[in-house]
Amino acid sequence: MQEIERIEKNRKIPEDCLTKLIKKIGKIQIGTKDQFPFGWRKAGKGRTVWRILEEVVSQNLEKHHKELGIQSVTPSDSEVSVFDFVIRFDNCLDMYVNIKSAVTGGRTNKDDISKALGLIQFYEENKNRDLFIATIQITFSPEMFILLEKCYVMPIAWLPDVYVNPSNNGNLQSSKYKDVAEAKKRSNEEFIIALKAASEVAIEKRKKVKALLESVEESGSQDDVGSKALNK
Repeated sequence: MQEIERIEKNRKIPEDCLTKLIKKIGKIQIGTKDQFPFGWRKAGKGRTVWRILEEVVSQNLEKHHKELGIQSVTPSDSEVSVFDFVIRFDNCLDMYVNIKSAVTGGRTNKDDISKALGLIQFYEENKNRDLFIATIQITFSPEMFILLEKCYVMPIAWLPDVYVNPSNNGNLQSSKYKDVAEAKKRSNEEFIIALKAASEVAIEKRKKVKALLESVEESGSQDDVGSKALNK
């Protein structure tokens, strides 16, 4: 229970800081109406601007960390890290944060969170680490800027739907990473047990696909066979 209480207490800290920060940032201008005469079209999706959003939030967090009561901010030095930056407060453990975006009114999908293997290794190095998903809710303006509206912070260990996709290099996926009210409050150790079990299921599905594809001689039917195996 102490760990659950600690995670809940620590979850609110970056959420409060990031909420203040996005109010300060307000909006991010992507272009002009002259540059985009027909508007956003296919670019009006979270995955189109998430890297820009991540960079804007990270850089402004570094710049304004003192006024937000943060001791230090350290960006990840890896493109494949399970976190985007580490924030440190006085008398508090380091908090690892992964930035995501969600479009206001958008469809609910299972989105990639991070590599399952990377998460397992992350926690095996120190099971007491706090890793959070910070989801910034955005709106695409006809004036070609994105408006930063809200921030939701979910402990990754509390994701209610732990699912590892067998067909995309073993990514942990979730459709509820911004639904804090639906969080499954578990310890980091309990999360790793659930994640390892989901990873094993994904591995077995990939093995089944490989075996089926090897047994199919006609290449035209391979895609169908693989799809059916993954969905079983």
